[in-house]
This record gives sequence, C-alpha cells and structure tokens, in this order.
Amino acid sequence: MQPDDKPINGQPNPSFLDILNQTPPPPDTENPGTDRLARLHAGWDAYWEQGGFLHGRWEDLRQAPELGWHSMATWVKAALGLAGICAVIILLDTATDVLGDSIRSLLTAVPHVQVGADTSTGVFAVVDQPIRSYIAAHSAALPISASTVYTVWQAVGLFGLVGGFFRSSGARLNWTAFGASSIAMVYSAAPADGRTIATGLAVLAWTAASAFALRGLTLRPTVFTHIHNAAPQIEPHIHLPAPAAPPAEETPDNVHSLQR
Repeated sequence: MQPDDKPINGQPNPSFLDILNQTPPPPDTENPGTDRLARLHAGWDAYWEQGGFLHGRWEDLRQAPELGWHSMATWVKAALGLAGICAVIILLDTATDVLGDSIRSLLTAVPHVQVGADTSTGVFAVVDQPIRSYIAAHSAALPISASTVYTVWQAVGLFGLVGGFFRSSGARLNWTAFGASSIAMVYSAAPADGRTIATGLAVLAWTAASAFALRGLTLRPTVFTHIHNAAPQIEPHIHLPAPAAPPAEETPDNVHSLQR
C-alpha cells in the first residue's frame, strides 16, 4: 500500500497501516512454551547460518590446524593456553602429593638400626654395621629416631654419588664429606680387633665409588696459554710530492733555422 501522507523532509511518510503490517506478530498467549521454543530454534538456526556467531567460531576451530599457532584466532590461542596451564597445575598437584607420600614413607618405613651382634655377613656388612651401631648409639637424645638418621645418611650419599656423576661441584663436596664421616664412624664403632680392616675396607669402598662421583676431576693444574698479539707499529712517513718538470720552451712558428 502506498502512503497517502505528504513527504516529510523529502522522505516518504508511511501510513499507519504500513507500520502496523511491519510489526512482529504478538506472542501466542495460549501456548507460551511453544512460542518460546520456536524463537530459540530460529535463533539457533540464525547463529549457524553463514556469517553467524557459532558458524564463525566453528570455522576458527576448523582452520586452526592449517593456520598454525601464529595465524589462528586469538580466542583459540587463549583457550589452548588456559587448558595447558590447567593441565600443568593438575600434574604438579598430583606430583607433589606423590612425592610427599614417597618422602613420608621413606622417612618412616626404614630398616631398623640394630645394635649389638651382627645379623648380616659379607663385605658390605663390615662397613654398614659399624655405621648402624654408631648412629644408634649417638642419636638417642635426638628428636628423631635412629632409623630416620640412617635413611637420611643414605639419601645424602646417593645424592652425592649421582650429582657428582653429573659433575656438580656441590654434590662432589657433599660426597667428600659423606665419605669422610662414614670412614670416621666405621673407625669409631668397629670392633677393636678388626678396626683396621674395617676402616681400610671403608676407604677402599669409598675410593671405588669416587670413580663415578668424581669422574673428570683432575689434580693436574690447568695451564692457560697466553697468546700475545703484537700491536701494530705506526711509523711516521712524510711523503713530499715530486717537483713538476718545467714547461718546455715554445719556439715561435716564425723562427726557422739558417740553412746554407
């Protein structure tokens, strides 16, 4: 229907019937649930149409593997980064719990330090039993048990051995102190009749293990070769330009030699 009113500012003025025809239909008051569901369905279809919001996000995800990290959409990068951070936090939390349980069980469920008659035999027992006896005899006044002290002593030695193998200076110092203290404990707690043999075996065992803990270490002094580069010598030279040759005397054209 054409408007009947006069134009306003050069624009056609629609009639009341035209405006009434362009208004959306009123909602269905009898079945409000059906009308709301129809609107949701229409909105969902509109989002997935070409150029819609959900369609654009799906295209970003579909093209992300082809575009690579630098060219993919920013929101995809943010989502992947957030997922990675959450995964790292979960792994660290799990690893912390597992490591805490392992350390707790290591410090509590340790072999009992025996004092008195030897219950084991072998070369290792010659060195190990005096250390166990020394720790048990001198840790009674400590707030921790002798078994815990013995476990800590083993952990320190293992750290020095492994860290020294990878050429850590701190671990090698730790290994040296561990060996010296172990030899001292063996010498102090070993039976008097076999003290010399037990101490000698402890020294030999620590020396053999030092081949791994102190690998690459040498007592030979390092000689640094100093290469002296002579500085360039600058000698002043004065270069004088050669004097210019005097111009040849020009003979006038009207002068000729006398001929007979």
